[in-house]
Amino acid sequence: MSKDNAIIAYALYRVSTKGQVDKVKDDIPMQREACHEFADRMGWTIGKEFLEKGVSGFKVSAKDRDAIQDLKEAALNGEFQVLLVFMFDRIGRIDDETPFIVEWFAKHNIRVWSVNEGEQRFESHVDKLMNYIRFWQAAGESEKTSMRIRTRMQQLTLEGVYRGGPVPFGYHLVNNGRLNKKGKPLYDIETDPEEADLVRMMFEKTVKEGYGTHRLASLMNEKGIKTHNGSKFQCNTINRILRNQMVTGYLVTKNAKSPFLPQLKIVDDYLFNRTQEILEQRVVTNEERHSVALTTRGQDLLSGMMYCGHCGGFLTSYEHRRKHTLADGTVKVYKQRRYMCYHRTKKLCDCDGQGTYVVARIDKAVNAAVEEMFSHIKDAPDEKELAKAFNKEAASCKAKKTKLNLELSRLTKQKEKLEQEILKALMGESGFTSEQLSTLLKNVQTEIDDVNEKMETLESEVASKKTSIENIRPQYENFRTWAEEYDKCTVEQKKMIISQLVDRIEVFRDYKLNMIFNMTYKHFCEDWNTATGINIIEIK
Repeated sequence: MSKDNAIIAYALYRVSTKGQVDKVKDDIPMQREACHEFADRMGWTIGKEFLEKGVSGFKVSAKDRDAIQDLKEAALNGEFQVLLVFMFDRIGRIDDETPFIVEWFAKHNIRVWSVNEGEQRFESHVDKLMNYIRFWQAAGESEKTSMRIRTRMQQLTLEGVYRGGPVPFGYHLVNNGRLNKKGKPLYDIETDPEEADLVRMMFEKTVKEGYGTHRLASLMNEKGIKTHNGSKFQCNTINRILRNQMVTGYLVTKNAKSPFLPQLKIVDDYLFNRTQEILEQRVVTNEERHSVALTTRGQDLLSGMMYCGHCGGFLTSYEHRRKHTLADGTVKVYKQRRYMCYHRTKKLCDCDGQGTYVVARIDKAVNAAVEEMFSHIKDAPDEKELAKAFNKEAASCKAKKTKLNLELSRLTKQKEKLEQEILKALMGESGFTSEQLSTLLKNVQTEIDDVNEKMETLESEVASKKTSIENIRPQYENFRTWAEEYDKCTVEQKKMIISQLVDRIEVFRDYKLNMIFNMTYKHFCEDWNTATGINIIEIK
């Protein structure tokens, strides 16, 4: 006993979450009390205590845990003889790591004890196997716990319940009187009216005026608005707001999406989806061709959309200055914005186009062409007329389908009779030869295949028309709004509109322009029977 009285034990306490630091099963106060009582019974003296708060023994490796590293160093210095824990899984729960940590201490003459499980020995192969099995089971329990938590989090999301965590900008928490199992209040999340207006403004400026995240952050900071933690807005802060699907009225986790929650909606689906397209187009690593204006700063309407029709290179804009001395000796500076073929100017290729083009002439011509396009859109029929026309076509298709079904039924019965007659012919009971019947059967089958093909074509046409209407419906109001407001828009807004209508604008010698419209606009025009505008523009 006297020898045991001289034994020094170091205790290790760990909890996976900071919420376990107080009055919960397996919390640190409970572990400490149990370890002290056990040490007193064994006659040991607890020298030092190592606390790990909110450290997962399943996710965090021992090499990243200061307590384990400090214990190892103390063991090498011979400071203690016993490592005491409440349960062995306090040392860790990683099945391919923790068993070897325990064995490491044993090899360095440190006895490893658990209040509940006794001493872990390594005197035989069975001891080593039991050591490994124990932590293999502990890892399995951690995996099960993680799975249960993930499943419950997904269930909460599917039920439309806010799971906690940082509250996104545009929202605040409200207490609606709900309590959890422990009687503590559960908060619901709702839109904050003032912040929601700012979030909506961010989306609108992104889509309608081409604002980038840096520009939006500067705008918010100029207004003196702070984030929820009292910080200034940064690009990544704005990006998180614009990427958050909650603004469309849904709680979303990796594998779950809640039902529509109207109290969360800030922007409509079109505005959100269009914003995502713009953000993706502006990612630096995206090597695909951009279909939106990368910047709307400056007064050059088509910067970023202009290409040389001869070499295909970008046209950049710059300010051309020319000095002229008047009769009285006064020097007057004339300024003129121009588009420049970068490839030709820098002699990067054999471009036979012009080196520069006057911005005002090109912008004016494109503006006129866009206004003409919008005049056609204004004359497009409204959605009710389109639906009426579609229903009429659908009714006609239904009648044709009924007729084809009747024909198919008749041919199928005829085929069945011929097959029965062939059996009779083989038995010598028919007035027809099997060859005659086989020919007739082949002809009937050809007719059946023809009817089935017509049926498939008819169904495909109806489905295609329905899909077309569904595809252009989100665009209809947008195009109509642009058509009605284009002449009143700012240059920034016009840039964004044109960038969404036109894939690229090619300019040739003598100011001939080729406007290549995107597929969405072409599809819209085809379905609404409107003109697609003038592709080739000659500027005089």
